[in-house]
Amino acid sequence: MRTTVPLHRLLPALTLALPLAAGCTTVGVSADRAAAPRELTAAQLRAAAVTGPELGSGYAVTVMTPGPANPGEGADREKADVPACQPVLDAVAPASGSVVETDLNIARSADAKAGVYAGLLALAPGRAAQLQGQLDKVLAQCGSFTSVAPGHKGRNRHRLSKADTPTVEGAEAVSAFTLTNESGGTVLSQHAVLARAGTALAVFSTVGTAKEPAPAPDPHVVQTQVAKLQKAQRS
Repeated sequence: MRTTVPLHRLLPALTLALPLAAGCTTVGVSADRAAAPRELTAAQLRAAAVTGPELGSGYAVTVMTPGPANPGEGADREKADVPACQPVLDAVAPASGSVVETDLNIARSADAKAGVYAGLLALAPGRAAQLQGQLDKVLAQCGSFTSVAPGHKGRNRHRLSKADTPTVEGAEAVSAFTLTNESGGTVLSQHAVLARAGTALAVFSTVGTAKEPAPAPDPHVVQTQVAKLQKAQRS
């Protein structure tokens, strides 16, 4: 039975579950173009991913390759009791082909528990601001929900809530949230920070338990990655 949702997958899932609405992006387009008018290609986004040497001694970065896209498909999909919350569960499925995406696993030798998963998304002008707004709607509607996994008895219990939003230099907007799974004997928790950098989005997440809650993603990692995304869009 699934125990956690990779929060760096939540944004790709939202891009499929919540399509762009015509006539609703005027403000977002203006904001994104003013900040960073250039949309990144797959190669440019990959080049904009932070590296271990850029973070400094003790950091190691591994680039992860997304698998086939299949969110929203198949009878074996775990289903939420609230339709608006389905993107949270569909986040386990990569969205290759729907958006330009690069995923990272960032480790720090000095603190094994400080690992950060990161997902970078390159979007069309206006899309980043709109997608962040859609995430805020999901957070508002999915404070508590349950789901059913085919082949398993009982229901999985989830809690999703906004967290204190950190200040990230260079980001146009930042959101933070936590997700817990209270279905098993151990309560699992995840903490995520979403930063919007021009036409790109970066989501950083960590994992923990009730006894050792997921820590906030390493601020140095977040700020360094946001700065590199901004630089890539200006060059």
